[in-house]
Amino acid sequence: MNKTYDIDPKAFWRDPYPDLARIQAQAPAVFVPQLGATLLTRRDDIFEQEKRIEVFSSEQPGGLMTMLMGENLMRKDGDAHMAERKVIFPALSPRVVKATWKRQFEAATNSILDALEPQGHCDLVTDFAMPVCGEALKVITGLTQMPTAEMDRVSQHMLDGCANYVGDNEVEARCHAATAFIDEHIDLMVPELIKTPDASVLSVQLAAGLPMASTRANVKLVISGGQNEPRDAIAGTAWALLAHGHALAKIAEGSASFLDAFEEYARLISPIGMSPRQVARSEHVLGHDFEVGDRVFLMFGAANRDPRIFEAPDVFDITRNNRKSVTFGAGPHFCAGAAASRALIAEVALPKLFERLPRLRLDGGVTFGGWAFRGPLKVPVRWF
Repeated sequence: MNKTYDIDPKAFWRDPYPDLARIQAQAPAVFVPQLGATLLTRRDDIFEQEKRIEVFSSEQPGGLMTMLMGENLMRKDGDAHMAERKVIFPALSPRVVKATWKRQFEAATNSILDALEPQGHCDLVTDFAMPVCGEALKVITGLTQMPTAEMDRVSQHMLDGCANYVGDNEVEARCHAATAFIDEHIDLMVPELIKTPDASVLSVQLAAGLPMASTRANVKLVISGGQNEPRDAIAGTAWALLAHGHALAKIAEGSASFLDAFEEYARLISPIGMSPRQVARSEHVLGHDFEVGDRVFLMFGAANRDPRIFEAPDVFDITRNNRKSVTFGAGPHFCAGAAASRALIAEVALPKLFERLPRLRLDGGVTFGGWAFRGPLKVPVRWF
């Protein structure tokens, strides 16, 4: 008989980890009625089953992301997925990140810190991490005319829509408004990028002749994955370092790096906590009977705290070997923007923040929220 576990959705949003730990201990696959989905929570199971696209398919015609944002490359498998991934690769490759985007990340981050430094205090989420990521996304996507704060807003409203498994009509309406706003900015930039191509995601898709519906959907995917998650990782990693002074000291002495800190934070509090799948073929696996059409959630946040893999998984340990974490996914759907995220977070935003504000310290309580996408709601700090 299939295992079932009930949650309180509000409590799960505030802190999913106690429930995820209990689900993880109960069985490899557990159905959660309040989410209408079966959750896979163990790291090795997720690592293996994510690759079995013939059973756990990314193609979800009726899924929230597809219905709200269009069918992007993450909602495709096999050749269709790889073809679109190949098209956008020139905008997100490690070489292009290093040669083109990193210097623009640095210029924008310096400018943001120039404005912040005299103030003596701020919220790292809204005042630092949000504009840093927004400015980065404007150039990566090609939507350079979009205001930075709007980039953050539309990303948040899309993510809220994609996690709206309780069917809140207001959340859905905000998501539709956000996608329409993005389409307006795509339409604004298309003539300019056709005339003067660049390395942006929009430009490389136009140059490749990708259908416009796919181009729009992929731009929205990059925004949804490239704004909130790096924003939350920048502010969250800064919080973790400030709350664990010994870790910051290791970076100062050269025995650890900001990349180590980012990867450990993203293991502990996974910015992308879940990836949805739809069952394409009935099968009995992991002690569970899966039927065609069933919704399945691969719980990356739980996998990254699996005690079978990570010793003391609830502890922030900058010296931990995170090779087995699934922060960026696994298999063919490994995050296409991983190189850009690592450069922005670990090579630019965090080093510059601590270099420019050497007296940086926490200035109040830090709260977190979310389960499908999770991060700090505020990180108040001061440096005078």
